[in-house]
Amino acid sequence: MDSGDNAFNAALAGLRNGDFSRLAPLFDSAGNLGEQSRIVAWYERGLFADHPVEAAEALTCACFLGEYETAEYLISRGLDPSGGSLTGMNAVHWAANRGQLGTLRLLLKHRVPLETKNMYGGTVLEQTVWSAIHQAGPGQLEAIAELLRAGADVTAVQLPTGDREVDELLNRFRTT
Repeated sequence: MDSGDNAFNAALAGLRNGDFSRLAPLFDSAGNLGEQSRIVAWYERGLFADHPVEAAEALTCACFLGEYETAEYLISRGLDPSGGSLTGMNAVHWAANRGQLGTLRLLLKHRVPLETKNMYGGTVLEQTVWSAIHQAGPGQLEAIAELLRAGADVTAVQLPTGDREVDELLNRFRTT
């Protein structure tokens, strides 16, 4: 086993454990002098062939990190755009939750299910609204708008949420 094999095995363990932030350098193509990410290189070498669960988690991790090129590559190779959910949330939950608009739009283009529940019992919209209120970050309000334009069930979120901007956005999509 060479050091590449050790790195791959460590990546598999990290994907199974949801260590997405720690794995970020493996997904960054810019960090590889404009070349493909290590995840893509490993996928092309066939190393994920016997690890479909971890490959699905790699897609989810790419969406968590906002690594569009890697996510697009994995989907183009036949991975389910919903990704894996070993963390309790799938690719679209993480992309929207973290305001990763590029990867969110990619997933929406592939018509991922929006009403899938996460480990907390929330849909993608519910999770993103909760995150926008309790863990506010860039891109989350636009992620909410993207989900609503894509047909997420606005009635899943109870109003008022306690956040004026979120409430105004949700109210624009209510038909009652």
